[in-house]
Amino acid sequence: MNRTTLQNTLATLQTRPTKSLGQNFLHDESVASWIVDQLHLKPEEHLVEVGPGLGALTEFAIDRCRSVALIEKDGRLAEYLKERFADKPHVEVLHQDALEFDLRTLFPHGPTKVLGNLPYYVSSQVLFAFTADPSPVGRLVFTLQKEMAERLSAGPSTKAYGAITLIVGRRWRVEYLRTLPGSVFLPAPNVESGVIVLTPRDPAELPDCDGRLFNRLVKEGFAQRRKMLRNMLAAHHLDWPALCAAIGTVETVRGEALSLRQWVELARFVEAHATPEKFNAQAQDVHGEMFDVVDEENRVIRQASRHEVHTQKLRHRAVHILVFNSKGDLFLQKRSRWKDANPGRWDSSAAGHVNAGCDYDETAARELQEELGVSAPIEKIGAHAACRETGWEFVQIYRAEHNGPFTWPRAEIESGRFFPVALLDRWTAARPQDFSNSFLASFRAWRSL
Repeated sequence: MNRTTLQNTLATLQTRPTKSLGQNFLHDESVASWIVDQLHLKPEEHLVEVGPGLGALTEFAIDRCRSVALIEKDGRLAEYLKERFADKPHVEVLHQDALEFDLRTLFPHGPTKVLGNLPYYVSSQVLFAFTADPSPVGRLVFTLQKEMAERLSAGPSTKAYGAITLIVGRRWRVEYLRTLPGSVFLPAPNVESGVIVLTPRDPAELPDCDGRLFNRLVKEGFAQRRKMLRNMLAAHHLDWPALCAAIGTVETVRGEALSLRQWVELARFVEAHATPEKFNAQAQDVHGEMFDVVDEENRVIRQASRHEVHTQKLRHRAVHILVFNSKGDLFLQKRSRWKDANPGRWDSSAAGHVNAGCDYDETAARELQEELGVSAPIEKIGAHAACRETGWEFVQIYRAEHNGPFTWPRAEIESGRFFPVALLDRWTAARPQDFSNSFLASFRAWRSL
């Protein structure tokens, strides 16, 4: 959409850009086409565009992917977009604030691409919303105020480097692609814009750490960026010489001088210092656990180690606990990448093997406490028999209610979230590969009750 077409369209709609919504419409078609190119869209993918306005970017994207959701806060423009793309059945226009958009609805689509020319006043909130953990997003291309784009992509010991750089950068790679002059927008802003691309980091790229602790330490460390870090983190009572030796820096270091990796190592050091038993337990070897081996009627015939049970595919026992909140949403955990089975897949709220000599009920109560850090009444609601697809487990299924918050061992669980059951019905049908087979069996058994 060139400048003349844009102006004529606004005149036809009898509307003007709204300053309170931060509306600056892109009118350079070559720039718009280039921005969409950076998404690397594929025909089978789903696209979400935040703040499409009059569709300057949309028109270059809609024929490159399977489906598109346009999130537009301005009701006038939402109605225009519905009319403009009425002949595109795969395009859905959502008249709502992007900050109120439920990202959970994107999981059934698989990794989603996100595009946006973001209003300056709300760019950081939108960015944090779409990159929050866990995120269904596989790639984001955003146009932001140049200053914000530089902060997100900055390196250590630079003026732009700060807390937002690290908090976003721990899970996302951020690349500054291009500077856009105000002249490519209508009305022209008084500042330049920057185009950035965000892609998820490989989980193995950085050491694992407690994300909430990391964010807190970073915010504390940059509260007064010119002060030495040991003063900013004094409340943690750390062995500062030992910490600096562990992360490879000097004792007079400021937060802005530490790299992302050093900040991660700092968070790991603080966690180990505060809870050494819990921290060291994450590396515990579980292969020596003993399970009851059972026959096809679920009768105990002998005992064997976890390793033997899994490698020889012996029948054994397990529990799955489905935890619902007061709204009826079901909490799922995303399994850690270090798990020996189904790494990185979504699983029941809590689950575990029945150890030798134990029964189902006591195991369910124990797993709820060990995996989510809570206690709640549990109710047995179903079962499914051992089979190849579920790893030869005889599973008892339990139900519990708890609103959280939960705490979990990171060696076991990467993240977790509540999901509406209706959404899970769609997601499990569309992408069963995202889930452990045992969860699918347990979920379907519960849904059939």
